[in-house]
Amino acid sequence: MTRPLLITDCDEVLLHMVVPFRAWLDEEHDVHFSFENEGFVNALRRKECGTVLEPAEVWRLLQLFFETEMHRQTPIEGALESLARLSEIADIIVLTNIHEAAHEGRIAQLRAVGIEHPVYWNQGGKGRPAHKFVEAYTPSAVLFIDDLAQHHESVAKHVPHAWRLHMVGEPEIAGTIPSAPAAHARIDRWGEAESWIREKLLSGPAQP
Repeated sequence: MTRPLLITDCDEVLLHMVVPFRAWLDEEHDVHFSFENEGFVNALRRKECGTVLEPAEVWRLLQLFFETEMHRQTPIEGALESLARLSEIADIIVLTNIHEAAHEGRIAQLRAVGIEHPVYWNQGGKGRPAHKFVEAYTPSAVLFIDDLAQHHESVAKHVPHAWRLHMVGEPEIAGTIPSAPAAHARIDRWGEAESWIREKLLSGPAQP
């Protein structure tokens, strides 16, 4: 009998991202990142004049952060311990929305904190790659974790029988982010989420 499959995001699920990104922008680029601003692109302003950065500049800085500053990221509370226990009952894949250039760095980053599970990168919705993993593993159940609502919508479309958990592990932003409509549950702490994840992985497929 095949094992269940857990597909998890990395940033804000396993590792803190926006807080170290904000610190780096402040220290190295004189840019202020406001968590109160609606929309990621509009949240970055030059400290000297208050000008909003152009979208292309925001994405350039984000890519540069992933290529050079991953060492600033630290594990979300409880993530490593929960993942280790869940690996006893399920296969685990990390599916992370980064560019290919940052892939090897992400693998090394996760290994450095003790996460040895396969790591895959993608751009855009995560439903199609999740579907490919399900075809390859043929799991008894599949559960998907991510902090972004659009990825839950994508997985719901391409893997409708997957359990979907919306988790925003960064306390500084969790309260400002609405729950994903396409997720089955919203739990932001691993200490509370682990039992829900375990139960769903052992219960079989979700009802589409």
